[in-house]
Amino acid sequence: MPRPLPLFPTTVIGSLPRPQYVKDLLKAGSRTGAHDAGWQRQMDNAVRYAIGMQELAGIDMISDGEWRRESYVDVVAEIMHGFQWVQRDVFQYHQVVTKKMRPLQPGVIAGEAKFLRDNTDRAVKVCLPSPYLIGERMWEPAHSQSAYPTREAFCEALVPVLRQELLAIRDVGVDVIQLDEPHLCVLVDPEVRKKFADPEHEMRRAVDMLNEIVSGVEGVTVAVHLCRRNWGRRGWGAAGGYEAILSHIQRLRVSQLMMEFSIPVAGDMAVLKELPEHVRIGLGCVDVRFPEIDPPEKIVERVQNALRYVSPARITLNPDCGFAPGKDHEIPLEEAYAKLKNEALAAKQLRELHAIK
Repeated sequence: MPRPLPLFPTTVIGSLPRPQYVKDLLKAGSRTGAHDAGWQRQMDNAVRYAIGMQELAGIDMISDGEWRRESYVDVVAEIMHGFQWVQRDVFQYHQVVTKKMRPLQPGVIAGEAKFLRDNTDRAVKVCLPSPYLIGERMWEPAHSQSAYPTREAFCEALVPVLRQELLAIRDVGVDVIQLDEPHLCVLVDPEVRKKFADPEHEMRRAVDMLNEIVSGVEGVTVAVHLCRRNWGRRGWGAAGGYEAILSHIQRLRVSQLMMEFSIPVAGDMAVLKELPEHVRIGLGCVDVRFPEIDPPEKIVERVQNALRYVSPARITLNPDCGFAPGKDHEIPLEEAYAKLKNEALAAKQLRELHAIK
């Protein structure tokens, strides 16, 4: 049963910047499978620090910072055999599917979720990459066609794998499971849409697969995160308002949408009034890409703008995106901490402004 939350609850999207200690741990364990008991103990201690940092910042719903992996997409290669590290043009050295998938460590994320739940009294969130996202990142024709002849075939094979993981995480007793789907969101950009023969088909398939994964799932809040990619100090990878994908995200059978609005290319918040009434809004009101730290008053202003279109009870405060979707995002941890503290201070101000009399 999800834990009760205050008005204007605060959360993170998922990842936190990885300090050098965590990067060294990942390097020690990466590509060798050397996650022995000593490595797990050291990583558990690091994750406890990530948990405590969010608690002290005043965040109501926390994650483990995604410190246990090099990127938020790669977790599927921990769950299933069939992936290999290769040199690629777009994502450089990255894992791709090279063989038919078969089970490796089913439930590994559920184990991490249990650790998170057992080490805080706050509400907790756990993230999963979407099949469409994994297909875009981890299917490469030259390496993958012998296993899955098309990207779509690979994505379809991921659906039951991710559903099984989602159910296992739900059974641990987390409050929110968030499916990350930036590759649907980048289709807001007309230049990105031009790269596809049928962009509407891409959007339909992305949503259909998410709906297959979450169909009939109860006992947990299921969210979808939509963003335009986080390229750190380089900014974003797509520009445009959500209107271009609105008819598709309206079909998502989830109870929360995490949407970014602090960047200038995110479009008009008026789109919020077009979302189904039962859907809560994770309002991206804190920048994660640039060094400037939004003061609480600026965050309040963004939320007040959203309240022109949706009620206070539907709003959760969060950053636009994860602070470090991959280990190489060079965002200082202290910067993220300062931004999260201001997010919590903004929520406090909003609760005072909108307190039920």
